[in-house]
Amino acid sequence: MALKFNSIASQSQKLPSFALPSMASLKSPKFSMVSTLPAAPKEVENLKKPFMPPPKELQFQATHTMPPQKIEIFKSLEDWVEKDILIHLKPVEKCWQPKDFLPDPTSEGFDEQVKELRERAKEIPDDYFVVLVGDMITEEALPTYQTMLNTFDGTRDETGASPSPWAVWTRAWTAEENRHTDLLNKYLYLCGRVDMRQIEKTIQYLIGSGMDPGTENSPYLGFIYATFQERATFISHGNTARLAKEHGDIKLAHLCGSIASDEKRHETAYTKIIAKLFEIDPDGAVLSFADMMRKKISMPAHLMYDGQDDNLFDHYSTVAQRIGVYTAKDYADIVEYLVDRWKVKELTGLSADGRKAQDYVCGLPPRIRRLEERAQGRVKQTPSVRFSWVFDREV
Repeated sequence: MALKFNSIASQSQKLPSFALPSMASLKSPKFSMVSTLPAAPKEVENLKKPFMPPPKELQFQATHTMPPQKIEIFKSLEDWVEKDILIHLKPVEKCWQPKDFLPDPTSEGFDEQVKELRERAKEIPDDYFVVLVGDMITEEALPTYQTMLNTFDGTRDETGASPSPWAVWTRAWTAEENRHTDLLNKYLYLCGRVDMRQIEKTIQYLIGSGMDPGTENSPYLGFIYATFQERATFISHGNTARLAKEHGDIKLAHLCGSIASDEKRHETAYTKIIAKLFEIDPDGAVLSFADMMRKKISMPAHLMYDGQDDNLFDHYSTVAQRIGVYTAKDYADIVEYLVDRWKVKELTGLSADGRKAQDYVCGLPPRIRRLEERAQGRVKQTPSVRFSWVFDREV
């Protein structure tokens, strides 16, 4: 969910998805020259680039900006990763699997189990399903996220099956996350409340679009980004679990809560990695933290598109803000939590630039909270829009 807060930083890029809820109504007024020529029909436009959504503004794409000597830091941490990070993975045999939460197709009672699932789903409103679909689509872009992790200098999987602890983490993390998308996809397919073909198109568009979170091949920036996203998805899935329970579907609540629990484990691992960097290289860590905050961490799915709605991500994130799944308050809470967890206020011996970065990130939470009330007020005034995911019903 992305909200543009130009008053927070001079760069006018999007704030996170799983960072800040997006609200077009908070943008500053703009004037533009409008062509008098008739626009091409959307179907014609889409045929010109059939694999991609309409172009969107991306931040400047810098690459390999981390100094070579910093790569050695990550090489030196391999034994620590094996001992202190890989413990946050679960053995496959102890992991839950999607089948544990869904009707058993080998059971004689399969049809009745599906019927019961669909009956429970009937009691849940469309706005909940819009957010659950958006969360699932975000999880479905897992190939993009593994690709991104393997762009990081010093930690990438160089062969595709490297025994490096960094590479082992990336592959096993991906395997654990893959269960989330399998589970949500199968649940949504069975529930009968959503248009799976439109959802599947959205997934294909999103994976084809890729992502550029501004991490510049740097594991400093990349793992800060990952920490944010894991904590945000923990919050989001936790709230979909809470809402499912409120709507009377305890089994769906358990399903969403189990995903949230995984996200919490993963968040703990990424948070520990950055804490270690603050211990070894506090100046580099705080500069990277400030850099990612200025970029405003765009959500992994901010390029989502269903073949119809050019502003689909903004509309989805507005609904998430409105029903309390992910809000501006959550974003401010994450910033504040990480500032405290990484003891940023207590850092000493920093360079002049490091001290400026320290002041910047420590001052962010109150500044964001001042904008939070505006976001909450405006979201109530946002008009309903049609979502193809729920058969073009207004939400």
